[in-house]
Amino acid sequence: MSNMHSTPNTPGARFRAALREESPLQIVGAINPYTAMMAKTLGYRALYLAGAGVANYSHGLPDLGITTLNDVLGDLRRVTDACDLPVLVDVDTGFGGAFTIARMMKGLIKDGAAALHMEDQVQLKRCGHRPGKEIVSKEEMLDRIKAAVDARTDPSFFIIARTDALAIEGLDRALDRAEAYMEAGADMIFAEACTTLDEYRAFVSRLNRPHSVLANITEFSKTPNFTTDQLADVGVSAALYPLSAARAMNAAALKVYEAIRHQGTQKDTLGIMQTREDLYKFLDYHSYEARIDALFSKAK
Repeated sequence: MSNMHSTPNTPGARFRAALREESPLQIVGAINPYTAMMAKTLGYRALYLAGAGVANYSHGLPDLGITTLNDVLGDLRRVTDACDLPVLVDVDTGFGGAFTIARMMKGLIKDGAAALHMEDQVQLKRCGHRPGKEIVSKEEMLDRIKAAVDARTDPSFFIIARTDALAIEGLDRALDRAEAYMEAGADMIFAEACTTLDEYRAFVSRLNRPHSVLANITEFSKTPNFTTDQLADVGVSAALYPLSAARAMNAAALKVYEAIRHQGTQKDTLGIMQTREDLYKFLDYHSYEARIDALFSKAK
């Protein structure tokens, strides 16, 4: 694991500080700038830009490696322009070979990302909790990690290696991969699709380093919805909630659409809507309006 000391104002440095100060660090998915702003207001210390979020919500596509680096960077810029929380970005398998990974690193750092996670699936990837996954050799994944590390122009930028090997090769080989990935320069391991707390404990024990394991606590998956206390007890340092809010938004939107279509009115769904005033609070709307009023008063 890197022991890098860097300017505290960089996104990567803020992400590292958050890991030190909150354990496990709760990293919540934000599919757009507004949800990022809500998360910050509620006290979260870090955000996540999910590959599935970019595919599903920005492009109406399944999470099957269809979106591009530019698609991801576009969503990243919108979030980092509106919110200064450090953002962990899902880069799937890295979008290509070593040169492409180097270009990816340049773009992520330029556009304000704090961290990435890159996985050891084949290029034609699947959701980590779906059957039929395939992974590349350990050596190929080591090349991906080394390419990212070598291209890191900001030493504070945080690199997380995700392994999907547990469901395919079993725990022992997944642990071997995790250890090799950290020796190659990864700062943390994303142990995908663990089904028990003991599996997380095994990763933490094998790696035996501070801030070494991230747990993906995504809903409707192979991983139970473990609590932060349970994860802390086995040494997990970060808990990821990729699309929790987005799924709730989907369900609420569907109810509203159904009500309008079938009842001819939305009045019975007002209780699940955010009020106009709450929207304004998160946007700091009234401060903008006050500035307009001040400009108009000066013009009179």
